[in-house]
Amino acid sequence: MIARIWSGESPLWRLLLPLSWLYGLVSAVIRLSYQLGWQKAWRAPVPVVVVGNLTAGGNGKTPVVIWLVEQLQQRGIRVGVVSRGYGGKADRYPLVLTDRTSTAQAGDEPVLIHQRTGAPVAVSPLRSDAVKALLSAHDLQIIVTDDGLQHYKLARDREIVVIDGVRRFGNGWWLPAGPMRERASRLQSVDAVIVNGGVARPGRSRCNCVQGWRLTCLPANVAMSRLSRT
Repeated sequence: MIARIWSGESPLWRLLLPLSWLYGLVSAVIRLSYQLGWQKAWRAPVPVVVVGNLTAGGNGKTPVVIWLVEQLQQRGIRVGVVSRGYGGKADRYPLVLTDRTSTAQAGDEPVLIHQRTGAPVAVSPLRSDAVKALLSAHDLQIIVTDDGLQHYKLARDREIVVIDGVRRFGNGWWLPAGPMRERASRLQSVDAVIVNGGVARPGRSRCNCVQGWRLTCLPANVAMSRLSRT
């Protein structure tokens, strides 16, 4: 039912429009408050790269995070990963993962990232706390955050958005009438966009960043191998 509503196939999405307008207004005010300095974002002493999305649901962020971490590691860059830890419940936060950390504690995706890459991983509802925990335990040069595009409490140096190439933006409306966390125009301010699956559109090139995933990479103003602050 939710898929039909979000795709526009079911007319029920119209009944949810008042809530969607409210969601969009609150989201816009939150982002604007950080842009204008009304609220202060915490900035880590090392560069932070956010891999996130504009829609609710899985879009393939975690495989992209794994690929990105592996690419940085191959270049000799010491990288750590932070996550909200959805699906897990730890006794206390922040939680720095070990080989014994279970998915019940940290969630499926953080455990998978740690197992696949061997990179230090920490989870916390407040991602800045997770970053601080990693930096206190490891000598890292860069932090990658799995999800968190809308978590403006953590300042970021680069933003990468992953889009589901099949579902894309559904009916284009904010939650709950549609799948959008932010409007599609938000893509104009990010550094890179990766479309997972679907057919490459004119002006976009097919790439194989993640084994088993069909990705389309759009031109971006960032080269991850040369990431630096200005």
